Amino acid sequence: MTKNFLRRASALLAVYFGLALSLSLLTFAQTISIRGTVCDPLGAVISGAHVELLQQQQSIASANTDDQGNYNLQAHAANRYQLRVSASSFKTVVTDSAYISASVEKQMNVTLSPGQLVQEITVTANGTPTPEAQVGAAVSVLNKNQFPLALDVQQPMRLITGLQMTQVGQLGGTTSLYIRGGNSDANKVLIDGLPADFVGGFAEFATLPAAGVDEVEVLRSPNSALYGSDALAGVVSLTTAHGTTPLPLITYAADGGNFGTYHQEGSVGGAFRQFDYFSDFSGIYTRGNLPRDAFHNATYAGNFGWTPLANTSLRLTIRHINNSVDLPNAIQLYGIPDSEGQTDNNTYIGLTLENQTTDRWHNLLRYGRVRLNELFTDYAPTGIPADCFAEGMTSCFLGNLVTIQGANGYTVSGQAIFQFTGTYPSQTRSTTNRDFIYAQSDYRINRHTVALFGFKYENERGRDFSTGFTDFPINRGNYSYTAQIAGDLYNRLYYTLGSGIENNELFGVKATPRASLAYYLLRPGSAGFFTGTKIRASFGTGIKEPSLAQQSSSLFNLLETSGETPLIQQFGISPVGAQHSRTYDGGIDQQFGNGKGKVSVSYFHSEFTDVVEFVPEQGLLDFGVPATVAAEAQFGAYVNSQAFRSLGIETEVEYKIANNLMARGGYTYIDAVIQKSFSSDALAPTINPSFPNIPIGAFSPLVWARPFRRASHSGYFQLTYSHSRWFASFSGTLVGRRDDSDFLSDQFFGGPSLLLPNRNLDAAYQRFDVSGSYRLTHYAELYSTVQNLFSQHYSEGFGFPSLPFTFRTGIKFSFGGESWKLKG
Repeated sequence: MTKNFLRRASALLAVYFGLALSLSLLTFAQTISIRGTVCDPLGAVISGAHVELLQQQQSIASANTDDQGNYNLQAHAANRYQLRVSASSFKTVVTDSAYISASVEKQMNVTLSPGQLVQEITVTANGTPTPEAQVGAAVSVLNKNQFPLALDVQQPMRLITGLQMTQVGQLGGTTSLYIRGGNSDANKVLIDGLPADFVGGFAEFATLPAAGVDEVEVLRSPNSALYGSDALAGVVSLTTAHGTTPLPLITYAADGGNFGTYHQEGSVGGAFRQFDYFSDFSGIYTRGNLPRDAFHNATYAGNFGWTPLANTSLRLTIRHINNSVDLPNAIQLYGIPDSEGQTDNNTYIGLTLENQTTDRWHNLLRYGRVRLNELFTDYAPTGIPADCFAEGMTSCFLGNLVTIQGANGYTVSGQAIFQFTGTYPSQTRSTTNRDFIYAQSDYRINRHTVALFGFKYENERGRDFSTGFTDFPINRGNYSYTAQIAGDLYNRLYYTLGSGIENNELFGVKATPRASLAYYLLRPGSAGFFTGTKIRASFGTGIKEPSLAQQSSSLFNLLETSGETPLIQQFGISPVGAQHSRTYDGGIDQQFGNGKGKVSVSYFHSEFTDVVEFVPEQGLLDFGVPATVAAEAQFGAYVNSQAFRSLGIETEVEYKIANNLMARGGYTYIDAVIQKSFSSDALAPTINPSFPNIPIGAFSPLVWARPFRRASHSGYFQLTYSHSRWFASFSGTLVGRRDDSDFLSDQFFGGPSLLLPNRNLDAAYQRFDVSGSYRLTHYAELYSTVQNLFSQHYSEGFGFPSLPFTFRTGIKFSFGGESWKLKG
């Protein structure tokens, strides 16, 4: 961390919170008072609601809300309290415990949901806690109860409409997220508010276990207005669990399965007066079913809170992830397992100070520290020695003789170039170091309107270099500004309007406006077959900064490092710039069955422009780069030259069949196409003599073709049963055929005889999973989970076989916690 950054952080901390804390002290009271408002999901007040104040789950005071939905309760001593709120035709709600002191009045507003479906609270859409019913953007919220046995967060995310997860290989293999057809590096991924992606790069979901994760939020539209760079297609937010029970809750789980799989996880959490605490340790090891395929993960997650005043809290979150994986590579394409491995050592530390300065004014200040370290190692060549350059000596290594068939019916046979001679072990190291300060102030102008202002300073440092190449460190100082107003008219029309201003050291100043609307034709309710008819629409823009590799191999950088500054000045060559996106979407949400079910239909249209791609010398000329400049780039350079669009339809439905039985499912149709590209494939498509009339994109999609690995048709379903002792889940993921490349060259270096046509190269697949648990006693619970129940042979990335039938079975012990205390 630089001294300048520390000075900025200290000054901002002093100025920003000095006034807020001073004003909060003026609200000191001499008695313990708890008050607030009870509303429905649309913000309409609920009169006559019964509000109880709980201490250690025992009612110590109660009151009914007045005509304005307000209540007021008194307590006798500083302690941790909960509220239990009930009203006719609404689901009863019990809040998390909160510390309430004798010096400050505590305001606790509560939202009650009609019908049988849970109304989630989302933060990702508007930056402040907002009932999902009031949001016009497409957002999904999953809580831990919906994925209790998942090992990593990508598993439950497969059951969200508009999302497609692609894991190259088996557990630990590179896992990419595509939101509504956007690129895998177009998503802002946050862990407790801290970015989890590499500088300008993508977030690796293979290194994000579900250990300690309490909630997953996904916003399926760009939101650089709130989250700055990289929120090009959507935002994913992971939240760590926190302790809530006065009696500490201690858990330990251990299970094992086929392929030498062993997993264990332990946690402890609780709350004592002003403090709450939670820690989770987990570890997993598995070998997979392929040679030289193994994965090991160790994760620690911590969440510690302190409430010195009822209106002020300080929270520390920590997550450390250590991964080690052996990678056999595309064994179906080479017939030989590779000798590669990768390690990841990632740390996320966040410190957040929140202050409810007045009833209307809330302030937040967060410091974040992120350290990402990835090391890829190719230990030794494992192929068959060969001469690929006609030099009379070994210059490459080939795979075995294989026959490869795509889902499109085309077949090739031969030996592909596997590796080249060189220095081994060969290593590639990628690092990202981030330190940032984020300040947010939101003010409720009246009961219907909230204004939000935000500021962020972020210092990014990173390196991305390989054995034998020059190290190119990056250091960027970026500023972000946010202004937004959100509210409602008559508790029926809900709006959000705002914009971000991103001042990035590399690409300069960019604005990112967004807006959303939601209107209820029918209000939600629990009486009547059709209730809660919501029409919604949103517009959003996103930007993305270039990755380290794109900056280091950009046309500007190549000229600058080769001493060609006069050419830069003469032709006005600028650094590689920001990528842009623009998305329009709209839809309708309809509740039905007396509030037991909901169906949603959405249409979206996204445009991605100025996408960075590697362009050869001829492409630079076609792109308009002067010949003198293009000649200096030799093999080519990264420029902002690609554009594509993605449009489609999403549908999702959920229905509470019975008190303990819930069904949900979804379907997504995507029509994505490359509109502009100057890559070598786009300029001169490859022709395999075996298919003389079919142009092929060897390394990237062709113009007017579909982007790689994005299915036009995909869907999911899940059926869950939950009882006092039993839990069971049956789910399925269904993905259609996708365009792709096998990326192969034959022995005559660059020979196309092993390339298959791109269209529908990846086969469709259907994966079905089953999981369940049974509570033996208050202390012990048996559980089991099965993935790929019918052991379908499929690949999410062409040539990389996924796991067949896989199971884990184990036992979980729980000690302490309030529920155990009462049952005992």
